[in-house]
Amino acid sequence: MGWGFRNLLRHPLRTALSLAGIAVAAAMLLDMVMLSGGIERSFARLLLSRGYQIRVTPAGTLPFDAEATLPNASRIRDRLRADPGVAAAGAILGANVHARRGDSLLTLFAYGIEPDAQGIYEVESGRDLHRGEADGLLLSGAAALALGARVGDTIRLTGRLDPQLAGSGADRTLVTRGIVRWLYDYRGQRSVGLALGTLQEMTGRAAGDRVSLFMVKARDGVDPAALAAALRRQFPGAAVNSIADLVAAFRVRMLYFRQLSYILGTVSLLVTVLLVATLLTITVNERLGEIVTLRAIGVSRLHVVAQLVAEGAALTILGAAGGVALGLATARYLDAILTSFPGLPAAFSFFVPRADAIALAGAVLICTGTLAGLYPAWRASRLPIAATLRAEAT
Repeated sequence: MGWGFRNLLRHPLRTALSLAGIAVAAAMLLDMVMLSGGIERSFARLLLSRGYQIRVTPAGTLPFDAEATLPNASRIRDRLRADPGVAAAGAILGANVHARRGDSLLTLFAYGIEPDAQGIYEVESGRDLHRGEADGLLLSGAAALALGARVGDTIRLTGRLDPQLAGSGADRTLVTRGIVRWLYDYRGQRSVGLALGTLQEMTGRAAGDRVSLFMVKARDGVDPAALAAALRRQFPGAAVNSIADLVAAFRVRMLYFRQLSYILGTVSLLVTVLLVATLLTITVNERLGEIVTLRAIGVSRLHVVAQLVAEGAALTILGAAGGVALGLATARYLDAILTSFPGLPAAFSFFVPRADAIALAGAVLICTGTLAGLYPAWRASRLPIAATLRAEAT
């Protein structure tokens, strides 16, 4: 073992504190690398979770971003399904409905769906709705808990409320068929799903045959971006976006988080440089006599530099190893805080652990820490031998 490594063992407390500081910096860098690319990856993965690569929405809006709707939904759906590049297309309507709970009304978010072409939920218990089933109902776990309902229970939903009569303009009695996980719901959201035509009638959207969006799946071998461009020409009055388009729009909205990750990542690198450079500078100052003695007996300058750089590299590698574990733990904690913000889907993540992110953060940190030891190493190798020995002797 080289004398540079032995020096680390001779000062265990100082070495341990340095490793702790580097581990914290490494954890911050890893978290920021995961944050910078994880948001987009998580969003794209969420949108593609059911294989639908294209969204058709009212012009100027994103899915469920506003109450705007597309008219003549049946005609649009038929044209989409007739396109040779389209494998499946399903319409979805989003609206608020109400269910009576005791003497009060519980507000729920309702999805009007076509069960044979849907990409927004997964059945957890019970069964899915059948095609054309007008009296079936799907509940999220939060909605089932709030209503005290189970599969097979009957629930009466209210569509439009008449404030003058304190009554409903459209009531339906529906039977709970299944408990589902809605992919785009935020944590604890009370959501229900029912047949598209039923929800249109309850909310007055049957007039004009209106829906909130269409989800489109491209056939195998068809480029989703090219298909989206072709659909834009077919439907100039609607917004047609591929997943890449939606991710780009989402990236603009989340620019703050990317900037924050760059700033904090840079800070973590600076902290590592300062820690390693400071420690090695102290080491050189403490061991001037030892270093110049080695030089006097024939040890080359290159060997001195290599030993001190290796000492800095060892510190950085050991600190980075601890930083990976610390970074993954803090990322999970921070992700739980950020994803609890209202309006964010529960399936969304800000920090996405990836092997390439861990490798990138580790490589950048190790290179930075190693380079930080170059100046004190170069300074040690340039010490005048005679003058330094004389100064150390006095």
